[in-house]
Amino acid sequence: MNAVGIDVSKGKSMIAILRPYGEIISSPFEIHHTSSEISFLIEQIKSIEGESRIVMEHTGRYYEPLAHELSQANLFVSAVNPKLIKDFGDNSLRKVKSDKADAVKIARYALDSWTDLKQYCLMDEIRNQLKTMNRQFGFYMKHKTAMKNNFIGILDQTYPGVNTYFDSPARNDGSQKWVDFATTYWHVDCVRKMSLNAFTDHYQKWCKRKKYNFSKSKAEEIYGAAKELIPVLPKDDLTKLIVKQAVEQLNIASQTVEQLRSLMHETASKLPEYFIVMEMKGVGSSLGPQLIAEIGDVTRFTHKGAITAFAGVDPGVNQSGTYEQKSVHASKRGSSTLRKTLFQVMDALIKNKPQDDAVYLFMDKKRAQGKPYYVYMTAGANKFLRIYYGRVKEYLASLPQ
Repeated sequence: MNAVGIDVSKGKSMIAILRPYGEIISSPFEIHHTSSEISFLIEQIKSIEGESRIVMEHTGRYYEPLAHELSQANLFVSAVNPKLIKDFGDNSLRKVKSDKADAVKIARYALDSWTDLKQYCLMDEIRNQLKTMNRQFGFYMKHKTAMKNNFIGILDQTYPGVNTYFDSPARNDGSQKWVDFATTYWHVDCVRKMSLNAFTDHYQKWCKRKKYNFSKSKAEEIYGAAKELIPVLPKDDLTKLIVKQAVEQLNIASQTVEQLRSLMHETASKLPEYFIVMEMKGVGSSLGPQLIAEIGDVTRFTHKGAITAFAGVDPGVNQSGTYEQKSVHASKRGSSTLRKTLFQVMDALIKNKPQDDAVYLFMDKKRAQGKPYYVYMTAGANKFLRIYYGRVKEYLASLPQ
Protein backbone atom coordinates (compact mmCIF):
# COMPACT_ATOMS: atom_id res chain seq x y z
CA MET A 1 0.00 0.00 0.00
CA ASN A 2 1.60 3.20 -1.22
CA ALA A 3 -0.38 6.38 -0.58
CA VAL A 4 0.57 9.30 -2.79
CA GLY A 5 -0.75 12.60 -1.44
CA ILE A 6 -0.70 15.55 -3.82
CA ASP A 7 -1.32 19.11 -2.70
CA VAL A 8 -2.26 20.87 -5.94
CA SER A 9 -1.80 24.56 -6.67
CA LYS A 10 -1.63 26.62 -9.82
CA GLY A 11 1.10 25.29 -12.10
CA LYS A 12 2.78 23.08 -9.49
CA SER A 13 2.12 20.44 -6.83
CA MET A 14 3.69 19.10 -3.66
CA ILE A 15 3.99 15.29 -3.46
CA ALA A 16 4.30 13.03 -0.39
CA ILE A 17 4.40 9.21 -0.49
CA LEU A 18 3.65 7.17 2.65
CA ARG A 19 3.04 3.57 3.70
CA PRO A 20 1.06 2.28 6.69
CA TYR A 21 2.37 2.95 10.21
CA GLY A 22 3.94 6.24 9.13
CA GLU A 23 6.65 4.76 6.89
CA ILE A 24 7.92 7.51 4.61
CA ILE A 25 8.79 6.36 1.09
CA SER A 26 9.47 9.84 -0.20
CA SER A 27 9.72 13.10 1.70
CA PRO A 28 7.58 15.91 0.25
CA PHE A 29 8.93 17.20 -3.05
CA GLU A 30 7.65 19.66 -5.63
CA ILE A 31 6.91 19.20 -9.32
CA HIS A 32 5.67 21.64 -11.95
CA HIS A 33 2.78 20.79 -14.25
CA THR A 34 4.97 20.18 -17.28
CA SER A 35 5.16 17.05 -19.43
CA SER A 36 8.71 16.19 -18.36
CA GLU A 37 8.13 16.55 -14.61
CA ILE A 38 4.79 14.72 -14.67
CA SER A 39 6.45 11.89 -16.63
CA PHE A 40 9.16 11.77 -13.95
CA LEU A 41 6.46 11.48 -11.24
CA ILE A 42 4.71 8.66 -13.14
CA GLU A 43 7.95 6.71 -13.46
CA GLN A 44 8.75 7.20 -9.78
CA ILE A 45 5.30 5.98 -8.65
CA LYS A 46 5.43 2.94 -10.96
CA SER A 47 8.89 2.02 -9.68
CA ILE A 48 7.62 1.62 -6.10
CA GLU A 49 6.79 -1.95 -5.16
CA GLY A 50 3.17 -2.66 -4.27
CA GLU A 51 -0.16 -1.05 -5.12
CA SER A 52 -0.16 2.75 -5.26
CA ARG A 53 -3.15 5.05 -4.94
CA ILE A 54 -2.97 8.76 -5.63
CA VAL A 55 -5.21 11.26 -3.83
CA MET A 56 -5.60 14.97 -4.54
CA GLU A 57 -8.19 17.67 -3.82
CA HIS A 58 -10.41 18.77 -6.69
CA THR A 59 -9.86 22.49 -6.18
CA GLY A 60 -10.98 24.65 -9.08
CA ARG A 61 -9.47 23.47 -12.36
CA TYR A 62 -5.85 23.26 -11.17
CA TYR A 63 -5.94 19.52 -10.49
CA GLU A 64 -7.33 18.49 -13.89
CA PRO A 65 -4.10 18.40 -16.00
CA LEU A 66 -2.31 16.31 -13.39
CA ALA A 67 -5.27 13.98 -12.78
CA HIS A 68 -5.71 13.55 -16.53
CA GLU A 69 -2.07 12.60 -17.18
CA LEU A 70 -1.84 10.24 -14.19
CA SER A 71 -5.08 8.49 -15.19
CA GLN A 72 -3.83 8.13 -18.76
CA ALA A 73 -0.80 6.34 -17.33
CA ASN A 74 -3.16 3.70 -15.80
CA LEU A 75 -2.55 4.83 -12.23
CA PHE A 76 -5.28 4.85 -9.57
CA VAL A 77 -6.24 8.51 -9.01
CA SER A 78 -8.89 9.79 -6.65
CA ALA A 79 -9.94 13.46 -6.58
CA VAL A 80 -11.73 14.15 -3.29
CA ASN A 81 -13.71 17.06 -1.92
CA PRO A 82 -11.42 19.50 -0.05
CA LYS A 83 -13.93 19.47 2.83
CA LEU A 84 -13.11 15.81 3.52
CA ILE A 85 -9.39 16.58 3.75
CA LYS A 86 -9.99 19.62 5.94
CA ASP A 87 -12.11 17.60 8.40
CA PHE A 88 -9.61 14.74 8.52
CA GLY A 89 -7.99 14.52 11.97
CA ASP A 90 -4.58 16.11 12.47
CA ASN A 91 -3.98 14.32 15.80
CA SER A 92 -1.76 17.18 16.94
CA LEU A 93 -2.09 20.32 19.04
CA ARG A 94 0.21 22.20 16.66
CA LYS A 95 -1.48 23.96 13.76
CA VAL A 96 0.78 23.75 10.73
CA LYS A 97 -0.31 25.07 7.32
CA SER A 98 2.17 24.49 4.52
CA ASP A 99 2.22 22.66 1.20
CA LYS A 100 4.45 19.93 2.63
CA ALA A 101 2.20 19.39 5.67
CA ASP A 102 -0.90 19.34 3.43
CA ALA A 103 0.65 16.76 1.10
CA VAL A 104 1.45 14.49 4.07
CA LYS A 105 -2.07 14.97 5.44
CA ILE A 106 -3.60 13.98 2.09
CA ALA A 107 -1.37 10.86 1.98
CA ARG A 108 -2.49 9.93 5.50
CA TYR A 109 -6.12 10.42 4.42
CA ALA A 110 -5.48 8.07 1.48
CA LEU A 111 -4.21 5.35 3.83
CA ASP A 112 -7.11 5.81 6.24
CA SER A 113 -9.75 5.77 3.46
CA TRP A 114 -8.01 3.21 1.22
CA THR A 115 -11.03 0.98 0.57
CA ASP A 116 -13.47 3.89 0.17
CA LEU A 117 -11.52 5.84 -2.46
CA LYS A 118 -13.37 6.44 -5.74
CA GLN A 119 -11.30 6.29 -8.90
CA TYR A 120 -11.20 9.47 -10.96
CA CYS A 121 -12.80 8.93 -14.34
CA LEU A 122 -11.73 10.97 -17.31
CA MET A 123 -14.60 13.24 -18.26
CA ASP A 124 -15.16 12.85 -21.96
CA GLU A 125 -14.48 15.78 -24.23
CA ILE A 126 -18.12 16.73 -24.85
CA ARG A 127 -19.01 16.87 -21.13
CA ASN A 128 -15.91 18.89 -20.36
CA GLN A 129 -16.71 21.37 -23.13
CA LEU A 130 -20.33 21.61 -21.97
CA LYS A 131 -19.35 22.33 -18.38
CA THR A 132 -16.85 24.98 -19.47
CA MET A 133 -19.50 26.62 -21.66
CA ASN A 134 -21.96 26.62 -18.76
CA ARG A 135 -19.48 28.42 -16.51
CA GLN A 136 -18.88 30.96 -19.28
CA PHE A 137 -22.64 31.29 -19.69
CA GLY A 138 -23.01 32.13 -16.00
CA PHE A 139 -20.20 34.68 -16.21
CA TYR A 140 -21.68 36.49 -19.22
CA MET A 141 -25.18 36.39 -17.72
CA LYS A 142 -23.84 38.35 -14.73
CA HIS A 143 -22.09 40.71 -17.13
CA LYS A 144 -25.29 41.16 -19.14
CA THR A 145 -27.29 41.94 -15.99
CA ALA A 146 -24.70 44.56 -14.98
CA MET A 147 -24.79 46.14 -18.47
CA LYS A 148 -28.60 46.11 -18.45
CA ASN A 149 -28.79 47.85 -15.06
CA ASN A 150 -26.21 50.39 -16.22
CA PHE A 151 -28.22 51.14 -19.38
CA ILE A 152 -31.48 51.52 -17.46
CA GLY A 153 -29.73 53.88 -15.05
CA ILE A 154 -28.72 56.11 -17.98
CA LEU A 155 -32.17 55.94 -19.57
CA ASP A 156 -33.75 57.07 -16.30
CA GLN A 157 -32.02 60.38 -17.01
CA THR A 158 -33.01 60.63 -20.69
CA TYR A 159 -36.20 58.58 -21.13
CA PRO A 160 -37.49 57.29 -17.75
CA GLY A 161 -39.43 54.01 -17.88
CA VAL A 162 -38.73 53.20 -21.54
CA ASN A 163 -37.45 49.75 -20.51
CA THR A 164 -40.95 48.83 -19.29
CA TYR A 165 -42.73 49.39 -22.60
CA PHE A 166 -41.97 45.94 -24.04
CA ASP A 167 -41.43 42.53 -22.43
CA SER A 168 -40.56 40.50 -25.52
CA PRO A 169 -37.84 37.85 -24.87
CA ALA A 170 -34.42 38.14 -26.45
CA ARG A 171 -34.08 36.90 -30.01
CA ASN A 172 -31.53 34.31 -31.12
CA ASP A 173 -29.12 37.10 -32.01
CA GLY A 174 -29.48 38.63 -28.52
CA SER A 175 -31.52 41.67 -29.60
CA GLN A 176 -34.47 42.87 -27.49
CA LYS A 177 -37.30 45.15 -28.53
CA TRP A 178 -37.01 47.60 -25.65
CA VAL A 179 -33.25 47.95 -26.22
CA ASP A 180 -33.71 48.55 -29.96
CA PHE A 181 -36.48 51.05 -29.23
CA ALA A 182 -34.33 52.93 -26.71
CA THR A 183 -31.48 52.97 -29.20
CA THR A 184 -33.59 54.84 -31.76
CA TYR A 185 -35.69 56.88 -29.33
CA TRP A 186 -32.89 57.43 -26.82
CA HIS A 187 -34.32 60.68 -25.43
CA VAL A 188 -37.91 61.58 -24.58
CA ASP A 189 -37.67 64.56 -26.94
CA CYS A 190 -37.15 62.10 -29.83
CA VAL A 191 -40.83 61.21 -29.36
CA ARG A 192 -42.68 64.24 -28.04
CA LYS A 193 -41.09 66.76 -30.42
CA MET A 194 -43.07 65.04 -33.20
CA SER A 195 -46.82 65.12 -33.65
CA LEU A 196 -48.81 61.98 -32.76
CA ASN A 197 -49.39 61.12 -36.42
CA ALA A 198 -45.73 61.69 -37.31
CA PHE A 199 -44.53 59.52 -34.42
CA THR A 200 -47.05 56.76 -35.22
CA ASP A 201 -45.89 56.69 -38.84
CA HIS A 202 -42.22 56.75 -37.81
CA TYR A 203 -42.77 54.00 -35.21
CA GLN A 204 -44.61 51.83 -37.75
CA LYS A 205 -41.72 52.09 -40.21
CA TRP A 206 -39.29 51.29 -37.39
CA CYS A 207 -41.24 48.14 -36.47
CA LYS A 208 -41.27 47.03 -40.11
CA ARG A 209 -37.53 47.65 -40.49
CA LYS A 210 -36.69 45.81 -37.25
CA LYS A 211 -39.31 43.08 -37.94
CA TYR A 212 -41.36 43.74 -34.80
CA ASN A 213 -45.14 43.71 -34.48
CA PHE A 214 -46.78 47.12 -34.80
CA SER A 215 -49.69 48.30 -32.69
CA LYS A 216 -51.28 51.72 -33.17
CA SER A 217 -52.63 51.72 -29.62
CA LYS A 218 -49.14 51.03 -28.31
CA ALA A 219 -47.80 53.99 -30.29
CA GLU A 220 -50.48 56.24 -28.81
CA GLU A 221 -49.70 54.94 -25.30
CA ILE A 222 -45.96 55.65 -25.73
CA TYR A 223 -46.60 59.13 -27.12
CA GLY A 224 -49.02 60.02 -24.34
CA ALA A 225 -46.58 58.88 -21.65
CA ALA A 226 -43.72 60.84 -23.26
CA LYS A 227 -45.63 64.10 -22.83
CA GLU A 228 -45.54 63.72 -19.05
CA LEU A 229 -41.91 62.67 -18.57
CA ILE A 230 -39.14 64.89 -17.19
CA PRO A 231 -35.60 64.12 -18.50
CA VAL A 232 -32.50 65.09 -16.52
CA LEU A 233 -29.87 65.04 -19.25
CA PRO A 234 -30.21 67.30 -22.31
CA LYS A 235 -30.75 65.98 -25.83
CA ASP A 236 -27.30 66.65 -27.26
CA ASP A 237 -24.38 64.81 -28.87
CA LEU A 238 -22.61 64.08 -25.56
CA THR A 239 -25.67 62.40 -24.03
CA LYS A 240 -26.26 60.48 -27.26
CA LEU A 241 -22.67 59.17 -27.12
CA ILE A 242 -23.15 57.97 -23.52
CA VAL A 243 -26.32 56.11 -24.50
CA LYS A 244 -24.69 54.63 -27.62
CA GLN A 245 -21.74 53.23 -25.63
CA ALA A 246 -24.07 51.63 -23.06
CA VAL A 247 -26.17 50.06 -25.84
CA GLU A 248 -23.12 48.60 -27.56
CA GLN A 249 -21.87 46.97 -24.37
CA LEU A 250 -25.29 45.51 -23.56
CA ASN A 251 -25.79 44.17 -27.10
CA ILE A 252 -22.38 42.48 -27.09
CA ALA A 253 -23.08 40.76 -23.76
CA SER A 254 -26.59 39.75 -24.84
CA GLN A 255 -25.35 38.37 -28.15
CA THR A 256 -22.65 36.31 -26.40
CA VAL A 257 -25.21 34.88 -23.95
CA GLU A 258 -27.56 33.77 -26.73
CA GLN A 259 -24.70 32.26 -28.74
CA LEU A 260 -23.58 30.26 -25.70
CA ARG A 261 -27.17 29.20 -24.97
CA SER A 262 -27.59 27.89 -28.52
CA LEU A 263 -24.18 26.20 -28.52
CA MET A 264 -24.84 24.50 -25.17
CA HIS A 265 -28.14 23.14 -26.45
CA GLU A 266 -26.46 21.80 -29.57
CA THR A 267 -23.61 20.23 -27.58
CA ALA A 268 -25.89 18.66 -24.94
CA SER A 269 -28.02 17.04 -27.66
CA LYS A 270 -25.01 14.83 -28.53
CA LEU A 271 -25.10 13.16 -25.09
CA PRO A 272 -27.19 10.00 -24.56
CA GLU A 273 -29.26 11.30 -21.62
CA TYR A 274 -30.28 14.51 -23.42
CA PHE A 275 -33.76 13.38 -24.50
CA ILE A 276 -34.54 11.85 -21.09
CA VAL A 277 -33.60 15.07 -19.29
CA MET A 278 -35.45 17.33 -21.72
CA GLU A 279 -38.69 15.38 -21.11
CA MET A 280 -38.64 16.27 -17.40
CA LYS A 281 -41.02 19.02 -16.27
CA GLY A 282 -39.46 22.39 -15.46
CA VAL A 283 -36.52 21.74 -17.77
CA GLY A 284 -36.31 23.77 -20.98
CA SER A 285 -33.81 24.37 -23.74
CA SER A 286 -31.70 26.53 -21.41
CA LEU A 287 -31.88 24.75 -18.03
CA GLY A 288 -31.62 21.24 -19.54
CA PRO A 289 -28.08 21.66 -20.87
CA GLN A 290 -27.08 23.46 -17.66
CA LEU A 291 -28.25 20.49 -15.56
CA ILE A 292 -26.44 17.99 -17.77
CA ALA A 293 -23.29 20.12 -17.66
CA GLU A 294 -23.17 20.42 -13.87
CA ILE A 295 -24.28 16.87 -12.98
CA GLY A 296 -22.08 15.17 -15.57
CA ASP A 297 -22.06 11.40 -15.89
CA VAL A 298 -24.52 10.01 -13.31
CA THR A 299 -22.94 6.57 -13.41
CA ARG A 300 -20.12 7.86 -11.20
CA PHE A 301 -22.60 8.22 -8.31
CA THR A 302 -23.10 4.99 -6.38
CA HIS A 303 -26.59 5.80 -5.09
CA LYS A 304 -29.23 8.54 -4.99
CA GLY A 305 -27.88 9.99 -1.75
CA ALA A 306 -24.51 10.59 -3.41
CA ILE A 307 -25.95 12.87 -6.10
CA THR A 308 -27.99 14.91 -3.60
CA ALA A 309 -24.87 15.31 -1.45
CA PHE A 310 -22.94 16.42 -4.54
CA ALA A 311 -25.54 19.16 -5.05
CA GLY A 312 -25.63 20.05 -1.34
CA VAL A 313 -29.41 19.58 -1.06
CA ASP A 314 -29.23 16.54 1.21
CA PRO A 315 -31.00 16.98 4.59
CA GLY A 316 -28.76 17.30 7.61
CA VAL A 317 -28.95 15.21 10.79
CA ASN A 318 -28.44 16.44 14.36
CA GLN A 319 -29.07 13.72 16.93
CA SER A 320 -27.46 12.87 20.26
CA GLY A 321 -28.85 10.55 22.93
CA THR A 322 -32.55 11.28 23.35
CA TYR A 323 -32.29 14.59 21.50
CA GLU A 324 -33.08 14.70 17.81
CA GLN A 325 -33.52 17.97 15.92
CA LYS A 326 -36.59 17.77 13.68
CA SER A 327 -35.56 20.36 11.10
CA VAL A 328 -31.91 20.65 10.02
CA HIS A 329 -30.48 22.84 7.28
CA ALA A 330 -29.30 21.24 4.04
CA SER A 331 -25.56 20.63 3.91
CA LYS A 332 -24.83 23.14 1.06
CA ARG A 333 -21.41 21.50 0.69
CA GLY A 334 -21.74 20.55 -2.94
CA SER A 335 -21.83 22.46 -6.20
CA SER A 336 -23.32 25.94 -5.73
CA THR A 337 -23.76 26.26 -9.51
CA LEU A 338 -25.85 23.07 -9.60
CA ARG A 339 -27.95 24.26 -6.65
CA LYS A 340 -28.67 27.52 -8.47
CA THR A 341 -29.78 25.63 -11.58
CA LEU A 342 -31.99 23.31 -9.50
CA PHE A 343 -33.68 26.29 -7.83
CA GLN A 344 -34.38 27.75 -11.28
CA VAL A 345 -36.03 24.46 -12.28
CA MET A 346 -38.10 24.50 -9.08
CA ASP A 347 -39.10 28.10 -9.77
CA ALA A 348 -40.26 27.09 -13.27
CA LEU A 349 -42.37 24.30 -11.76
CA ILE A 350 -43.95 26.69 -9.25
CA LYS A 351 -44.87 29.12 -12.04
CA ASN A 352 -46.16 26.53 -14.53
CA LYS A 353 -47.95 24.32 -11.95
CA PRO A 354 -47.92 20.99 -13.86
CA GLN A 355 -50.53 18.89 -12.08
CA ASP A 356 -49.09 15.61 -13.39
CA ASP A 357 -45.58 16.22 -12.04
CA ALA A 358 -44.56 14.47 -8.81
CA VAL A 359 -41.99 17.14 -7.85
CA TYR A 360 -44.45 20.03 -8.17
CA LEU A 361 -47.15 18.16 -6.23
CA PHE A 362 -44.59 17.41 -3.50
CA MET A 363 -43.57 21.09 -3.22
CA ASP A 364 -47.20 22.20 -3.31
CA LYS A 365 -47.95 19.82 -0.44
CA LYS A 366 -45.06 21.28 1.57
CA ARG A 367 -46.30 24.82 0.85
CA ALA A 368 -49.79 23.86 2.01
CA GLN A 369 -48.25 22.63 5.27
CA GLY A 370 -46.80 26.10 5.81
CA LYS A 371 -43.16 25.20 5.17
CA PRO A 372 -40.82 28.16 4.49
CA TYR A 373 -39.72 28.94 0.93
CA TYR A 374 -36.20 27.53 1.17
CA VAL A 375 -37.46 24.39 2.88
CA TYR A 376 -39.89 23.33 0.16
CA MET A 377 -37.60 24.49 -2.66
CA THR A 378 -34.67 22.47 -1.27
CA ALA A 379 -36.91 19.46 -0.64
CA GLY A 380 -38.20 19.72 -4.22
CA ALA A 381 -34.64 19.92 -5.58
CA ASN A 382 -33.75 16.81 -3.58
CA LYS A 383 -36.71 14.86 -4.98
CA PHE A 384 -36.04 16.11 -8.51
CA LEU A 385 -32.41 14.94 -8.35
CA ARG A 386 -33.43 11.49 -7.14
CA ILE A 387 -35.88 11.14 -10.04
CA TYR A 388 -33.21 12.47 -12.44
CA TYR A 389 -30.71 9.92 -11.14
CA GLY A 390 -33.15 7.01 -11.44
CA ARG A 391 -34.38 7.83 -14.95
CA VAL A 392 -31.01 8.67 -16.47
CA LYS A 393 -29.13 5.75 -14.90
CA GLU A 394 -31.84 3.29 -15.95
CA TYR A 395 -31.76 4.62 -19.51
CA LEU A 396 -27.96 4.54 -19.74
CA ALA A 397 -27.95 0.97 -18.41
CA SER A 398 -30.30 -0.07 -21.23
CA LEU A 399 -27.93 1.21 -23.91
CA PRO A 400 -25.34 -1.05 -25.57
CA GLN A 401 -21.97 -0.94 -23.82
